[in-house]
Amino acid sequence: MADSGPDDPTLDRSEIGGSIRLVLLVALALVGAVVSLLLLGRDRADPWIIGLLTVLAVVGVFALFAYATGLLRFGVPDFRDELARRIVDSATDGVSIVDGLGRVLYANPRYCEIIGAASPQEARPVERLFTSDPDASEAVYRLAQGVREGKVLTEEVRLAVPGHPVRWLKLAARPAGSNGRGAKAAVWTVSDLTRERERQETAFLELQHAIDYLDHAPAGFFSAAGGAIHYINATLVDWLGYDLAEFGPGGLTVADIVPGPAAALLTGMAPLPGGVRTEVLDLDLKRKNGQTLPVRIWHRVAYASDGTPGASRTLVVNRSREDNAADPARAAEVRFARFFHNSPIAIAEVDPEGQIVRANAMFARLFGGREGERRRLLDVVSETARALLEPAVTAAVRGQAPSSPVDIGLDRERSARFYFASVEDGGADREAAIVYVIETTEQRALEAQFAQSQKMQAVGQLAGGVAHDFNNVLTAIIGYSDLLLANARPTDPSFQDVMQIKQNANRAAGLVRQLLAFSRRQTLRPQVLNLGDVMSDLSMLLRRLLGETIKLEVKEERDLWPVKADLNQFEQVIVNLAVNARDAMPEGGTLSIRTANVSAEQAAQYAEAGLPAADHVLVEVADTGTGIPPAILDKIFEPFFSTKEVGKGTGLGLSTVYGIVKQTGGTLQVDSEVGKGSIFRVFLPRHVPESVELAPKTVEPEAPVKAADLTGRGTLLLVEDEEAVRAFAARALVSRGYQVLEAGSGIEALEVMGEHAGEVDLILSDVVMPEMDGPTLLKELRATHPDIKVIFMSGYAEEAFAKNLPEGADFGFLPKPFTLKQLIEAVKKSMGRSD
Repeated sequence: MADSGPDDPTLDRSEIGGSIRLVLLVALALVGAVVSLLLLGRDRADPWIIGLLTVLAVVGVFALFAYATGLLRFGVPDFRDELARRIVDSATDGVSIVDGLGRVLYANPRYCEIIGAASPQEARPVERLFTSDPDASEAVYRLAQGVREGKVLTEEVRLAVPGHPVRWLKLAARPAGSNGRGAKAAVWTVSDLTRERERQETAFLELQHAIDYLDHAPAGFFSAAGGAIHYINATLVDWLGYDLAEFGPGGLTVADIVPGPAAALLTGMAPLPGGVRTEVLDLDLKRKNGQTLPVRIWHRVAYASDGTPGASRTLVVNRSREDNAADPARAAEVRFARFFHNSPIAIAEVDPEGQIVRANAMFARLFGGREGERRRLLDVVSETARALLEPAVTAAVRGQAPSSPVDIGLDRERSARFYFASVEDGGADREAAIVYVIETTEQRALEAQFAQSQKMQAVGQLAGGVAHDFNNVLTAIIGYSDLLLANARPTDPSFQDVMQIKQNANRAAGLVRQLLAFSRRQTLRPQVLNLGDVMSDLSMLLRRLLGETIKLEVKEERDLWPVKADLNQFEQVIVNLAVNARDAMPEGGTLSIRTANVSAEQAAQYAEAGLPAADHVLVEVADTGTGIPPAILDKIFEPFFSTKEVGKGTGLGLSTVYGIVKQTGGTLQVDSEVGKGSIFRVFLPRHVPESVELAPKTVEPEAPVKAADLTGRGTLLLVEDEEAVRAFAARALVSRGYQVLEAGSGIEALEVMGEHAGEVDLILSDVVMPEMDGPTLLKELRATHPDIKVIFMSGYAEEAFAKNLPEGADFGFLPKPFTLKQLIEAVKKSMGRSD
């Protein structure tokens, strides 16, 4: 394509104002008018000629007036177009305007200079400049395509022409409308970036040299921010035994190379807003192989105006290469720094004013602050603890350090024990006393847990003892009520009174069972259960208990493992938790019950609950209630502890839950947040069936039982130290046809057996008795009467005393309190086995 020459009409047309067609039209009109007048003749044409001349004169006068005032110009370009041309001509970037056919309509001097054109007439379009460079031509092609699509694009190209220096150009192209013949024009901009890129390359090379110098410096160096090391030089990497090729930003942390609490000396510096803090520390770094490296560190951190720390600049000098034999003082200094900062006890030196002169790494981790920072020792503890600590500090700096330690609470969660030692000659730093601090947070927590467990154990023993005595009293009340009811008619005036006595005695028996559940001495009848089926059966009952304002959600995992537990007691656990959750949501909410398998590997997630590493089945009860305050969270399982109003709870609900879960061999965990709700998690051990036990047992409905004959024959020995219980049981058994021999203790029972040897068919004995208890009596009797039948009566669980019996001993069990019917049925069943 040929370049546009100076005579090319496309160059002139941009500078000519007006319209050629309009000029031609006016000229033709004038010629036509003159010809027409000539054809009319002279006489007839004169008036018309005079009129035409008059019109032309008027038009000429008005044209002259318009020209004089500047409204009309002839052959003078528009000032705004001239200003725009000057601005473009003086631009530092090359600019060219190309029409749709690829012809250069305009090119400024800078464009000609960049492309090497002598004049604008010799300027070539950008699309024809870089055809010999594949990379540049591809970039130009992308720009040209973008312009055709109406886009504005930019590309950078690198021109490497043999024999010429490398050049960097920035090319830009954008649409510029139409050139009047329907083809779209484009504006191309060319910027020379060669010098800028040369400066960047020079700066990069200088940076590479600086990094190379720093990497191979005879001292170590690293930079860290937020505990993560972002740069470390090759010298320090070599000292620590790492491979520099494997190291990346953030790959190491300060804690990785500074062992133990000494890392707090570098990461926990006290902020200095708008300033720079520099410290010199003697530490041990940790090599990759675990060995230590004694070093001296110059640690420098700059802080923003708001106290935010920037990246550190840390210089490290290897002190293991120093000639310690030639300088024993330096060797002693290294050893002291090692012992001082690696000590598991927090140590600080204070001056006569009580200000900290020097502190080790453990002290920095406990209380923050840095070595050399002048802070009062009293300022590192809370205001409430200062009153306890101040007398000891004052005495220590005066040379009268207290002989006993001072225990204080650092904050709500932490506590510590302070030891003091006075210093007679503090030297240049004016040390007056040394303070040793041991954190006792964990110890206090263990002490609190131990005290709580001791208290719970003592309360459990008390509850068990009280429950045993109550059971004896309730057995007598219920028994005599049954005797009265058996001899009375419903129409008798006293019948309803006796029924009230029995019903209230049964209510009291329920409270006693809760006490026994808490003390883990209740009688359990464990069976293999599928908790999914149990929860399905419980759902209807729970919905009635919760009411309409609380939504119940039950989420059951498939294929739950079987567990072995007492069905009734497990249901009581869920009901108690649900009722507690209901009371915590007085304005309504959601109660979610979830069941899931927890494998031995997943048990580590609940290590805080003390869950052993074994398979468990989880039952999680979560509510959206008021939550439990942290101050009382540790007390909720204590018996009789309740946050409800007086008369609205016994305080035994959660203690019963705790006892049942523990007696079943499970684990209980509680998480709660005030205002958001509570989550109770019950973990029951997975039951692994034996070879003969193929599937979980299902609870089948009992078939209706016909009234049985409860009369019988035979001689019974009744051994009971509680006279009221013994009298009721003897009277009831005699009324049913049995002959009853009575004994008030185990020794008395042996004497009765000696007198009536061979006559006694069954022994009905209490478990807990003075002089000789039930299990001991059974051992004595089995020695002389190996086939004698025995039924034990007790308010405690069967498992509580079965371990004291001979292995394989056969006996019956009747839990207290029992009714007259239960007593007769137990005796009848045991006697029937001998028939």
